[in-house]
Amino acid sequence: MGLLVFMRNLLLALCLFLVLGFLYYSAWKLHLLRWEDSNSVVLSFDSVGHTIGSGRRERKTVAIVLPLSIPSHLAADPGKDRAQKEPTETMAAPGPAIPKYDKLGFLLNLDSKLPPELASKYANFSEGVCKPGYASALMTVIFPKFLKPAPMFLDDSFRKWARIRDFVPPFGIKGQDNLIKAILSATKEYRLTPALDRLNSAPVKGFEKDVGGKTTLRITYPEGAIQKMEQYEKDSLFVLAGFKWQDFKWLKYIVYKEKVSASDGFWKSVATRVPREPHEIRILNPYFIQEAAFSFIGLPFNNGLMGRGNIPTLGSVAITMALHNCDEVAVAGFGYDMSSPNAPLHYYENIKMSAIKESWTHNIQREKEFLRKLVKARVITDLTSGI
Repeated sequence: MGLLVFMRNLLLALCLFLVLGFLYYSAWKLHLLRWEDSNSVVLSFDSVGHTIGSGRRERKTVAIVLPLSIPSHLAADPGKDRAQKEPTETMAAPGPAIPKYDKLGFLLNLDSKLPPELASKYANFSEGVCKPGYASALMTVIFPKFLKPAPMFLDDSFRKWARIRDFVPPFGIKGQDNLIKAILSATKEYRLTPALDRLNSAPVKGFEKDVGGKTTLRITYPEGAIQKMEQYEKDSLFVLAGFKWQDFKWLKYIVYKEKVSASDGFWKSVATRVPREPHEIRILNPYFIQEAAFSFIGLPFNNGLMGRGNIPTLGSVAITMALHNCDEVAVAGFGYDMSSPNAPLHYYENIKMSAIKESWTHNIQREKEFLRKLVKARVITDLTSGI
């Protein structure tokens, strides 16, 4: 009897042991299955961070694994502490990009050395020979947003030019349609004669050694126009830079040889006559004033209206125009030395340098920065080293 009881207990213990063994084995297999399945969805990247696709348990690339997964190279040792199993690979975040251009869009590294493609293009031009497209090509290198061409003067299609149609003077032609149409119907000429050079009322006679001996284009505005008829050069074009609506009204009087009233809103006395026939008169495209102010110099936009410190000098406007239309650009007499307030403002008059500080419309410092960029990059040549 005692033997039967012993055998029964032994069988029960053996059965219990087998059951427990089976359960333990099943649990271990289930654990392995669940652990391996956690690596089944991965986004794999090659060693330089390129996506190469997804797959099950990819082990030969740096991988970005979905949350709660365990890296596959730890599969051979499931008994280790989980904290020691976390991936050690890291993908370094890219450093901050080094800016190549300034906030206006000019190249920061302005090298006086010609880019290889331009050096090759202009290599065979001898000294003194004009290089076609040279100025605009260099300008595009240092300012990729530079657009060419822009018409030099207004013509009978002026109302179609979106860039100036929605701006009032000096940055556009809004509100001036009738005056401009009347002027152009009298001039009937919109293009340039073969050469161009001087500005404002700056004389040439007696200063040929420094400023050249030919003047064919004189850009000015009513208050800056020469009032002595004998000082006008022969065979030159008279070009209006319209800074306000009164300027266009004044030019209409000049073209039709009508009486000019001194009470038409000018800030100083103006010429009442210009010794030029209508076909020798032009209107400068106001886009150059707009581009010089906002794109090149970075003056305040002021809702597109004339305001404090947002009007470029006529010199910078003329250079802007020349960059679009001239093969090469050389300047003389440019540069305001604000450290010498008693120095002459211009070579042809006795006004002191300090007078420019009284002008509320210009920002001389920003203009100087713009012009120095052009000189440093050899876009323009400064003949008198004033910039």
